[in-house]
Amino acid sequence: MPIIKSAKKRVRTAKKAAIRNSKTKRSLREALKAFSAKPTAQSLGSAQSALDTAAKKGIIHKNKAARLKKQAAAKAKSAGVKPAKAAAKKAAPAKNSAAAKKPAAKKTAVKKPAAKK
Repeated sequence: MPIIKSAKKRVRTAKKAAIRNSKTKRSLREALKAFSAKPTAQSLGSAQSALDTAAKKGIIHKNKAARLKKQAAAKAKSAGVKPAKAAAKKAAPAKNSAAAKKPAAKKTAVKKPAAKK
């Protein structure tokens, strides 16, 4: 058991981080297992999201996350699963929202009169 106050704090902090990391690892494993059991667009999205989160938090290396995402995408493609983002883009036609909106009117700044001495 540490004696120094800062070392005691590091022990508490490390314990909290370990719990947080183990939760992220658990959700990552669950997402990957769910995808491998039944490859669907939704499970692919959740697996890729879990990989991104784990890589962002430094739990796995970013290159490993990229490799696993690529493998998952290849497995989905061989299973005939379309990615959710690509399917949504094709289903919804592109709208020109800039032409529909009117430009905002410019507001002129109101100058306050200078205070007299």
